[in-house]
Amino acid sequence: MSVIEKHTSVEAQAIAAKKAAKKISLLSTEEKNEALHIIADTLEKNTSRILHANERDLQLGKEKGYDAAYMDRLALSKERIFDFAEGLRQVAKLEDPTGKILSNWTLDNGLLVEKVTVPLGVIGMIYEARPNVTVDATGLALKSGNAILLKGGSSALSSNKAIVEVMHEALNTTKIPKDAVQFIASTDREATQQLFTMKEHIDVLIPRGGGSLINAVVNNATVPVLETGVGNCHLYIDVEAEVEEALNILVNAKTDRPAVCNALETAIIHKEWLDKNKEQLINTLNEEGITVHGDETALSYFPDAILANEEDWANEYLSLDLAVKTVESVEEAIDHIERYGTKHSEAIVTENRDTAKIFMNLVDASALYHNASTRFTDGGALGFGAEIGISTQKLHARGPMGLPALTTVKFLMSGNGQTR
Repeated sequence: MSVIEKHTSVEAQAIAAKKAAKKISLLSTEEKNEALHIIADTLEKNTSRILHANERDLQLGKEKGYDAAYMDRLALSKERIFDFAEGLRQVAKLEDPTGKILSNWTLDNGLLVEKVTVPLGVIGMIYEARPNVTVDATGLALKSGNAILLKGGSSALSSNKAIVEVMHEALNTTKIPKDAVQFIASTDREATQQLFTMKEHIDVLIPRGGGSLINAVVNNATVPVLETGVGNCHLYIDVEAEVEEALNILVNAKTDRPAVCNALETAIIHKEWLDKNKEQLINTLNEEGITVHGDETALSYFPDAILANEEDWANEYLSLDLAVKTVESVEEAIDHIERYGTKHSEAIVTENRDTAKIFMNLVDASALYHNASTRFTDGGALGFGAEIGISTQKLHARGPMGLPALTTVKFLMSGNGQTR
């Protein structure tokens, strides 16, 4: 197939998605919910088929030498498939975000004005590795009345193709046309580049993956972008932090799933707290197999630590490596986050409410935690059902993006012959 033919194919998919989006916008909430349940059931019934495809991707990943964090994001299991199927059912339970009258008023001339939520239209999703995104993004798009154009990474090509084939089979038995879910199977980079400029067919692009992918989309797209961000997440352990609570939060945030974007990457520790509790902290880190990359002060506490450099402070390790920065005040901790944070998720452990208030008010991030793990920055954990990504920007949507983030508004006016 020539490059021109490939591009024509991608454009044809976008056009088909746009036509399908108009049909979805006319469906009732019940019809959309029924479709989500049918997709969920069909995915579960085809678990072995999806896992077989995933095995091909995992084998290729091993041959290409992908690291453990990447392989974890790529891998599926029966439990993971059932989890994202259940996520669709949870989305079906959520309130329909479209058709809501946000406000209304009547002008002096009798003209009724209503501000109403409507679907965005066609969502272009560009993402890496995680096949679960294929399902999560589709579920949220369909429930909010949108069509979706999926461009997954080549590393998960077999898995994503199998998942979309199963979803298409399910959609054939529903009121939602299967053209509402388009998957670009081409691994040609130029096919991806074409998505950046199809403003006439695509209403918004959402990149989800590493920094290089996100930057490529943000810097090159003429289609509006809902920017998601990498997660260089910090935990500040204040001088007034309760010891067991701090250690439990640190371990959970770092080790529960190290390869995800809301995992902890840097611990900022007040020097006084470290003086008092170094033995417990060292023992905890050793028990969990965590490798410390510390500043010069931290190295005097941690005998096996590696001296941290600029790259460590900015790094999203996605592993059991942890950068450790020592400070003498909450203001110093905030300054460090301001310099190296990615506006994703930041946490403080302290029993001092005034200190916590300073931290929560001054740190610029989409999600902030007082005495809790950063691992809760997740659509499912926060009650949104699935999520389409974590937005670190400030326009339209911020934080975990659930159904409301995939809508916009229309102003509807009703009169009886008014003119101006």
